[in-house]
Amino acid sequence: MRDERIQFDEGQRTAVERVVSRDLDDESGKGRPLSERARQSRRSVEAYLKGGVRPRWMERVGDIDGAIAHERRLLADACAQLRETCRRDHASFPDRWRALAEAWPFPAELLELIEQHNEWYPIERQLPINPRTGEYVRVGGRSYRRPRLDADWILEQFPAEPGR
Repeated sequence: MRDERIQFDEGQRTAVERVVSRDLDDESGKGRPLSERARQSRRSVEAYLKGGVRPRWMERVGDIDGAIAHERRLLADACAQLRETCRRDHASFPDRWRALAEAWPFPAELLELIEQHNEWYPIERQLPINPRTGEYVRVGGRSYRRPRLDADWILEQFPAEPGR
């Protein structure tokens, strides 16, 4: 009779109930005891969330760096094309390149992502503050800030002066 009831119950149970029932001890109906390590580890929602997911700052840094690399490739192509166009008239290249840099359409999502990163990264990483300067401590000797993308950044990466 017990076997019939178990088979009947198995058909009505959810997948989760079937998995949990396999972990129960037959005699007592209780689960196996926790390991020493499991008993000593601290349990909290924060620890649970940190355990299974990449932190948002890490995802954001990857997204930003990938998008900046993409923009840099587009700019390198545009610069090469303009240099080729101005091959016979080298003097016109700097002015035309500066005008193109001023009008370059950076994606709004990328600019917003950089802004979010620069604002939230030190808080999310819990960076210490230098008491003398009041600034966040550098990460690996560099600033955590990502560059502001504008015409100045373009001209720094791809100078308009001939021969550079």
